[in-house]
Amino acid sequence: MKKIIVLLGLLMASLSAIGADMSNGADNFFKSDKVTLQQVTFKNQFKMNTAGNLFIPKGLKPDSKNPAIIVGHPMGAVKEQSANLYAQKLAEQGFVTLSLDLSFWGESDGQPRNAVAPEIYAEDFSAAVDFLRTQSSVDRERIGVLGICGSGSFVISAAKIDPRMKAIATVSMYDMGAANRNALNHSQTVEQRKQIIAAAALQRDTEFTGGPVQYTGGTVHELTADTHPIQKEFYDFYRTPRGEYTPKGGSPKTTTQPTLTSNVKFMNFYPFNDIDTISPRPMLFIAGANAHSLEFSEDAYRRAGEPKELVILPGAGHVDLYDRVDLIPFAKLTSFFQQNLK
Repeated sequence: MKKIIVLLGLLMASLSAIGADMSNGADNFFKSDKVTLQQVTFKNQFKMNTAGNLFIPKGLKPDSKNPAIIVGHPMGAVKEQSANLYAQKLAEQGFVTLSLDLSFWGESDGQPRNAVAPEIYAEDFSAAVDFLRTQSSVDRERIGVLGICGSGSFVISAAKIDPRMKAIATVSMYDMGAANRNALNHSQTVEQRKQIIAAAALQRDTEFTGGPVQYTGGTVHELTADTHPIQKEFYDFYRTPRGEYTPKGGSPKTTTQPTLTSNVKFMNFYPFNDIDTISPRPMLFIAGANAHSLEFSEDAYRRAGEPKELVILPGAGHVDLYDRVDLIPFAKLTSFFQQNLK
């Protein structure tokens, strides 16, 4: 059992209210000249089209069989936010990589938009495995998965019932079930949870009779003197040029904001139950020492079977690991997948 403390980079610079904090190499919209991009779509088992970006290292020999990695975006985001960056950086190291839009988000199918459906999210990752196993450039027995933020819990949910995923990594992972049931640091009471559930139920009545869709949570659209530091952290990525993105046919205004009526489905989502059954397939958990979400990676690591590894990055927060290339341990991810997708 290994618990690694990795010393990387400088401390995160203070958030500036006048613009995006681009310190520590923030480079969400990175475009590599060492890989080729193919826009792809494939169907999941619910016959919904899942959209993805397939990155192939330049110079790859035709029909050579290579390891592949699927990369999932943060919850409420799209593949152009964080996932493409990771996918390209790993493709530069010789992997075939696939970033995907989860169902109901980005360019993937699903109505209403921004709906929460944990089972379908997990299915999207298995569908991505289906797709990659048909590609001439991919070794069908050497496919790994990487989930960022909320996708970390979705890849765990998927891997528990899909042994074709040979190596599982998460970065800045959120357990979306626990986060919604209990809030951070178990700060939400059962009574408060019931109030949220009741509000969502009443909103169902409104929408069933033709009323407008209501969204919940997500990132604020303006900062005030009272804005919570965690909201400032997300704002600096999602509401500034650093990471703001308008999905096709969508709006950046609802980025990170799921529908109220569907968000309560996370209350029934328990991705860490039976996480130990993924063993002996290896798991890697990466999180910032300053991340408000650190509790989730620590919980998953504690419950997981062997082999497993927890990498904690001093000086890094939760959103730092979305795009700050001077803090993200790409070398560690590369060695993990190289070793475990031999």
